[in-house]
Amino acid sequence: MPLTTLPDWLDYQQRVHPRAIELGLDRVGEVWRRLGSPRPAATVITIGGTNGKGSTVAFLEAMLRADGRRVGANTSPHLLRYNERVRIDGVDADDAALVGAFERIEAARGDIALTYFEYGTLAALLLFAQAGLDVALLEVGLGGRLDAVNIIDADAAIVTTVDLDHQDWLGNDRDSIGREKAGIFRDGRPAIVGEATPPRGLLEEAARIGADLRLAGRDFHADVRTTDWSWRGDGVDIMLPPPALLAPCQHANAAAAIAALRALRAGLGWNPEAIARGVAKAEVGARLQRYISAPELIIDVAHNPQAARVLATWLRAQPAAGRTHAVFGALTDKDVRGIVEPLREVVSCWHLAGLAQESPRGFPPTALLERVRSAASGVDAADVHDDVEGALAAAFAHADRGDRVVAFGSFFVAAAALRFAQTRGFGAA
Repeated sequence: MPLTTLPDWLDYQQRVHPRAIELGLDRVGEVWRRLGSPRPAATVITIGGTNGKGSTVAFLEAMLRADGRRVGANTSPHLLRYNERVRIDGVDADDAALVGAFERIEAARGDIALTYFEYGTLAALLLFAQAGLDVALLEVGLGGRLDAVNIIDADAAIVTTVDLDHQDWLGNDRDSIGREKAGIFRDGRPAIVGEATPPRGLLEEAARIGADLRLAGRDFHADVRTTDWSWRGDGVDIMLPPPALLAPCQHANAAAAIAALRALRAGLGWNPEAIARGVAKAEVGARLQRYISAPELIIDVAHNPQAARVLATWLRAQPAAGRTHAVFGALTDKDVRGIVEPLREVVSCWHLAGLAQESPRGFPPTALLERVRSAASGVDAADVHDDVEGALAAAFAHADRGDRVVAFGSFFVAAAALRFAQTRGFGAA
């Protein structure tokens, strides 16, 4: 059957490779060579890390566009539409452009099997190369060293944070994971690390590569005050407005983005006014996204222990008038205990959602209930639902006006919650 629509192509891509994930650069690199290996932009920045990648891309995109630069951003996963993964000059790629790129990739690959993610990465690179971009921002999908985006030698690379996630692929400790994430660094090129206490493995791998390492807390600093903050480093100190993104970690993400722009100033210039406008304007969905409703709805993509700790910190700092209801679902490779433990004293009621409609790797709700009760001893206020919509409906039915509902645990949960909010006509806070 001919593949003519974007849904046709996406369905095909999920069937053409026997595994959803197969790390390695040989296959995808060979297809890229067959496509001519065009440079995606005059300047390329690759962004990796356990958490904060999407937010850091958003900061970079907003800052660069405020300076008049033409920017492409490749991110994953998407929330509501696949097209979100490829954005050029602030606009999502349309179906026809993506289909055209997939047709070129299919003609070039021959008998080389590609994963769903690899098709998408190659499509983004092709579309960027055609667009005459000043800067391409490439978000790592998983790890770094063997991720498909690493076929491109970036002019600068950022690792936002390193924590435990995807251990089946990356290793069981921060040192091992840090080594994998440092694989996006290049000899002699700026390598920005967004956390002040990175694992030794990342530092050792950066040194082995010969990267120009720039560390948060050593080479650049985010000095946060009550109503504003400043970025300090490399002999400059610029005053900045609060980030539009709410989580306290967003100052660190913005600071890493600024450090990359400072490192690349010879080619991109240095415009503190544009940086300030970008900090105040940058937005990305489902990062403590708030909706005005009764009760209030908060949507976050927190899906690993580090992200859950950030979410818990923000919830404690912004206490609800009443109870906090959690709508939670997770994939089976996630550390449920590590996610639940930071939130057990913040959450009053748990509404647990199955994700079978979204992924075969979703935790069945009854199994998830066992994990949650094991992680948060004494949890009695918990119910289970086949899907996220059912869990959200139950949360709103049980909540009072002064309560709040927090939906988190997976991009699938966040996407379903966004659709729920749109259907109910909730307004953005």
